[in-house]
Amino acid sequence: MTTSEGEQGSGGTGAEQVAADGGAQQRPEARLEQAVRAAERALIEFEIAVDTFRIEVENFSRLHEQRLGPVYARLEELDTRILEAKATRSGDSEDRLLADDARSRLQPIPGVEELLGGWMDGNGLFPEAAAMLTDQPVRPPERVRPSEEARRLYRDLARRAHPDLAQEEAERQRREEFITRVNAAYARGSEAELRELTAEWAAGPKLKEQAPSAGEELYARLEWLARRKELLTLVAKELEEGAIGSMLRLAPDDPDRLLEEIAEQLRAQVAEREAELAALEALEG
Repeated sequence: MTTSEGEQGSGGTGAEQVAADGGAQQRPEARLEQAVRAAERALIEFEIAVDTFRIEVENFSRLHEQRLGPVYARLEELDTRILEAKATRSGDSEDRLLADDARSRLQPIPGVEELLGGWMDGNGLFPEAAAMLTDQPVRPPERVRPSEEARRLYRDLARRAHPDLAQEEAERQRREEFITRVNAAYARGSEAELRELTAEWAAGPKLKEQAPSAGEELYARLEWLARRKELLTLVAKELEEGAIGSMLRLAPDDPDRLLEEIAEQLRAQVAEREAELAALEALEG
């Protein structure tokens, strides 16, 4: 090998080394950017799961209150009357205090806003309130359980229109307003509304391509995603450990059956309390 050949060979090796070094310098940032994208996708999926469960809990809570609320109220009334009957029979001051306390808790004095909020909306009386005031039967609550197609449409929209994918504040606001409408349609279990929203989103402005982020911005983004995940974890834990969430987890595929089982137990308790009250009243007579 001649000197010129050696120099050429040495120069070629140096160029390859520079290229390799340059590639090595780019790789950490590229890997960091991939990590950010993966974390964003994972967070969106997690948020979709949390929102889905939250809506299911809210729907189940409403149904639970409307279906079992009157039975719970009847039990509380019977317990209060039993305490009052016992106080009358014993004449003991402690028994009277217990009975009076139970009665006061059973019939709290509502504030004006609470009173109106429970009976009226912007258009006047709620249908249930109007029915009770006119001695008409109250319409039973409608079970809202989104179908599999509604679930699919909701998840697809949530992935595509999630506010965290926005690069500008105006775009984030547009997405947040849109997702609010998506959540409302899903809460109603309306496939038609979700399909209309899918078409609306498809016809909307196209997203800008995201430019590569600087290393500092990528690290900041990862930190924000981590904090967001911690917050969602707390929200999910509260939902799961709440009374309604715990009940819903016992029978996720058939919550109606669970409600009926609880109703049977409550009816049995009502029958026991009624028998106990009747016995006390017979003794007074």
